Amino acid sequence: MAAQTNSPIALKRLEQIATDVCNSVFESVEYYEHPKTSQWNETIINKMLKAVMSEATPQGASMPAYKFAINSTIVQHVVPTSQLNKPTGPPAEEGAAKKGQAGRRGMHSATGGYWNEKTDGMWSFKWDGEAKGLDVVLMVIWIAV
Repeated sequence: MAAQTNSPIALKRLEQIATDVCNSVFESVEYYEHPKTSQWNETIINKMLKAVMSEATPQGASMPAYKFAINSTIVQHVVPTSQLNKPTGPPAEEGAAKKGQAGRRGMHSATGGYWNEKTDGMWSFKWDGEAKGLDVVLMVIWIAV
C-alpha cells in the first residue's frame, strides 16, 4: 500500500497503537481457538476505535474531525500440535507442513474506496502472531467530517 500522507494520525503511531492493541488482546492466549475469535475481534476493534478517536481529537475539542471504521480479521495458521497436547502424527511429506503442525492457511483481502483523496484514506497492518498460530490483519479507514 502506498504511504498515506493525509492520515490524521502519524503512520508510525498507528503502527504502535495496532501492535499494542494486539499484544494486549493476545497476551494470555496460547493458540488459535475459533470459538473465541468473535470476542477477540470485538475487543480489538473497540480498543482501536477508542485509541484512534483519542489520538485524532484536537485538544479542547469534544470529538475528532474524522469518522473511523476498523476492520479486524484473524487468520489461523500453523498450530504446533504440542500446544494442543496432541500427538504429532506421521512425518510430513516433502513440501508439506513441518512435522507436528496443522499447516498454514492462505488469505487474501482487498479494499477500495471512493472518497476525497486529500482528506480521506485507509491504512492496513498485519500483526504476526506466529507463536500463537494466528495473524491479525487490521484496516483503519478515516473520512473527514
